[in-house]
Amino acid sequence: MNVKRKRSVRTSPSSDEAPEITERWVAEADLHQGGKLVRRGRPRLANPRRLLSLRLPPEVIARWKASGSGWQTRMAEVLQKSVPKARRNAG
Repeated sequence: MNVKRKRSVRTSPSSDEAPEITERWVAEADLHQGGKLVRRGRPRLANPRRLLSLRLPPEVIARWKASGSGWQTRMAEVLQKSVPKARRNAG
């Protein structure tokens, strides 16, 4: 459709309408120490999970999904328990 759009309304405040600096605003501001941004929020995991692309038969996926929420975690636990032992080199 070639309909002329209405002009959008200005969403940023004018200089007279600038928000007041409050304690909350300061508390949520970025924190820099020595020129480096200090990250906030959840700390990084020591051993994060890695993404893996794996092709499985549709029946297997359907059965795991049918077991309810948390199926991926339960699948990972089953795989963890069945990790093969390291092979020795025959040399």
